[in-house]
Amino acid sequence: MAKVVSKLSPILGNLIEFNTVEYLNLHPSFRDMGRWKRQDPGFPDAIFDGTITPAPGFEIKAWFPLATEITARFKDSQNHFAQDQTYVVLLAWLPEFLIYGRPVVLDLCIVSGASMAKARDDHYHNAPDYLVVEPNDTTARTINLQQTNTNGYKFQGTAAQRADAEKLARTLGIRKGTYSTKPEYQVKVLDLMSKFPYRLDTNFAKTDRIEHPGIEDFKSHVLRTRVLNRTVLDWARLFAFADDARLGVALSRELDIKWERSLIEQSEGPVD
Repeated sequence: MAKVVSKLSPILGNLIEFNTVEYLNLHPSFRDMGRWKRQDPGFPDAIFDGTITPAPGFEIKAWFPLATEITARFKDSQNHFAQDQTYVVLLAWLPEFLIYGRPVVLDLCIVSGASMAKARDDHYHNAPDYLVVEPNDTTARTINLQQTNTNGYKFQGTAAQRADAEKLARTLGIRKGTYSTKPEYQVKVLDLMSKFPYRLDTNFAKTDRIEHPGIEDFKSHVLRTRVLNRTVLDWARLFAFADDARLGVALSRELDIKWERSLIEQSEGPVD
């Protein structure tokens, strides 16, 4: 049930996007400069369309901590945040009674997109074992065809190939801690990748794995938060590993639910 409820996160995120735009447009500070608007499927989710350049914006990502890690990916290049104009809003939420009820926001984390992109690249890029590759220059294309996402590639060669790759990486001067989005550095990365087997990493840039200090603190705080006499982490482990009977006992004790009652009996009104 918890895993099904988690699928509501995108819907909740979309509702917050709409509400955020509506709320900000009511604020008198923005009226003379422009309007906030929601972008779908553009990035970021909410952006200010007006006299401010570059246009500031918010990317909103919802997290249901009982079922999953923060799986939303953050792949935009550092170049996209050169003027630190975009902020990412992470919100942890649960239903009021864990598996049903109104959504309740447990905590918020707001960090700059620039800091997230840098943390991601510094964490993943570790030549020759792992390469982060910038998108091609597509500024001449129409907006819907422009590319801003980086990608991660994992080394797939033999032990002998790895030794050769490590030697070439040292010669090129690319290693962990040296990552750069500059064209001259990316030429070296592509040179290395062209000479050895790599595979595209489909798990690249998951928000939970980029080791951003602010996000790590946010995760720890959420998991320590007490909900119905247990921490979120305790509930998450119970949902993940307990059998139905054990989980039912725990929920019954905390929620005082009579599981034998039918949905009709629980209904406050007539049922067609």
